[in-house]
Amino acid sequence: MPSNLADRHCVNLKKGEPKLEPGRVQALLGELEGWRAADDRLRKQFKFPDFVQAMAFLNRVAEIAEAEQHHPDFAVHYNEVDFTIWTHTVGGLSENDFILAAKIDRVAKP
Repeated sequence: MPSNLADRHCVNLKKGEPKLEPGRVQALLGELEGWRAADDRLRKQFKFPDFVQAMAFLNRVAEIAEAEQHHPDFAVHYNEVDFTIWTHTVGGLSENDFILAAKIDRVAKP
């Protein structure tokens, strides 16, 4: 039975710990909706009715990222927010990235 990624918490990883193997990346992608993995990164775009709602969403994500001590890269294009998530210390994807992505999805839902 799959774990509920959004209910888990990110853990500290030390430099040099291994990134996830491709099979594990694919398995974890199956627990997310709309995220794609490419070049050792997770990516997804969210669209909102307007800039104010996009920024309100991004502010909620900032609180989560700070609480988890795992911070995504993002770009705002008026009513669209693009995310790129990866773990710098492992030079690719870790379970932390999937946990953060699931938490972002959770706050995106009305």
